Amino acid sequence: MTHMDEFFDDEDDLPPSRNASSWARRITGVAVLLAIAALAWGTWSFISGIGGGSTAETDYAGEGIGEVQIVVARGDTLTAIGQTLADAGVVRTVDAFIDAAQADEAAASIGPGTYTLRQQMSGASAVALMLDPISRADSRLVLPEGLRLNQTIELAAEASNLPLAEFEQVLENPGVLPLPAWAEQRPEGFMFPATYDLAGDETAEQILSTLVTRFDQSAVSLDLVARAEEIGRTPYEVLTVASLVQAEVLPEDMRKAAAVVYNRLDDGMPLQFDSTVSYALGIAELQLSAEQLETDSPYNTYQVEGLPPTPINSPGEAAIEAALDPAKAKWLYFVTVNPDTKETKFARNYDRFLKLKAQLQEYLAENG
Repeated sequence: MTHMDEFFDDEDDLPPSRNASSWARRITGVAVLLAIAALAWGTWSFISGIGGGSTAETDYAGEGIGEVQIVVARGDTLTAIGQTLADAGVVRTVDAFIDAAQADEAAASIGPGTYTLRQQMSGASAVALMLDPISRADSRLVLPEGLRLNQTIELAAEASNLPLAEFEQVLENPGVLPLPAWAEQRPEGFMFPATYDLAGDETAEQILSTLVTRFDQSAVSLDLVARAEEIGRTPYEVLTVASLVQAEVLPEDMRKAAAVVYNRLDDGMPLQFDSTVSYALGIAELQLSAEQLETDSPYNTYQVEGLPPTPINSPGEAAIEAALDPAKAKWLYFVTVNPDTKETKFARNYDRFLKLKAQLQEYLAENG
């Protein structure tokens, strides 16, 4: 045995290394850290749905099946919309919709209305379809200037898919509407012409109340009550005059026509407006026969002096402004010499009026 052999033979007799326990502790520590990391990864994977975890439990996959209609009410938050979708089976959970909506800036434009969606849609698919105009029902109520009350409720019934009888029932009890006190519960003239987006869940009373509220806003903007007093008229008289000029002339002639109305009233002359007789007859024509002009009605301004009992339509802001600020002129007559273009000419005396009337008759003879 060499000295080298003896050296290795005595290996068991060597004192233990000072680093042995340190390495053991390090190996044990790494093992513990790996175990903790594995546990954390598994927990996070389960919560987040990685690898087939809870994603399937919180959201559907794909674009869905079937068809379902849901209504987003005015003022609904994303959470409220998500709850509506979840209740209808469109999305699996509220969070699925909220997360998708928050990831798409355009989702902020989702407004009230009736939407046709599918069941079992992913949140992202639901948001995308709601942003597509094809999914939203056309529930917009468009009211042009000059509509009569019966025309207004017919359009409202059509836009809302509510029975016309429900609107008629509201008008039988106009006290439920937010009409101004000076309206004395007479709703004609107060259904303000504008465009209204309907959510689809409104009642007839709510819709008509919205139209009246919009009138109130316009009245405040125009300072209707105070300005009516300044010209020596009641606000109801001003609204009635506005409805007359709305029916008779184009916007550029409204202040002139308003001057004619006030001048004739001040002189004690009957207004002699065909539009008021047409209102009494329930027709749209403004060229009336002699027999029609004999109609027995408080709206026949050929026979009855003063303004008609109510407005004859719902005038727009331009007509109301014209009635508040009539032209400063002495016109007593006007004639629409071209019914097709509504070209209108004004006169201070009867002789000039007869000449204008002859122009109208000539036009009718040539184009009748």
